[in-house]
Amino acid sequence: MRSEPTPFEGGPMDGRVLPILVGPTGHPPKWYEIPVPSADGGPPTVLLYERVPSGYTKRLGLQKGWKYTYSPTGEKPKLRWPWTKSRGGGAGAPGAGER
Repeated sequence: MRSEPTPFEGGPMDGRVLPILVGPTGHPPKWYEIPVPSADGGPPTVLLYERVPSGYTKRLGLQKGWKYTYSPTGEKPKLRWPWTKSRGGGAGAPGAGER
């Protein structure tokens, strides 16, 4: 597999460049998790980084590459599929009970 040197911004990995494996489309993963073991032997802390564009060229506006920025919340957003319904609907929701 091919890897690409990718810079990290923010958090404990700020300024480091790591080789990240790219997928079949040539893009690194959208989220990168780094488990950090705790000193007391408890569960590891997970550092979460999100993939963002590293910049654009001036003349054509093409993307230069990717970088990872630190996400201090430590949680990935949930996937929202367009064909799923929200759970907030009740009996008064439009279309409820119709077939």
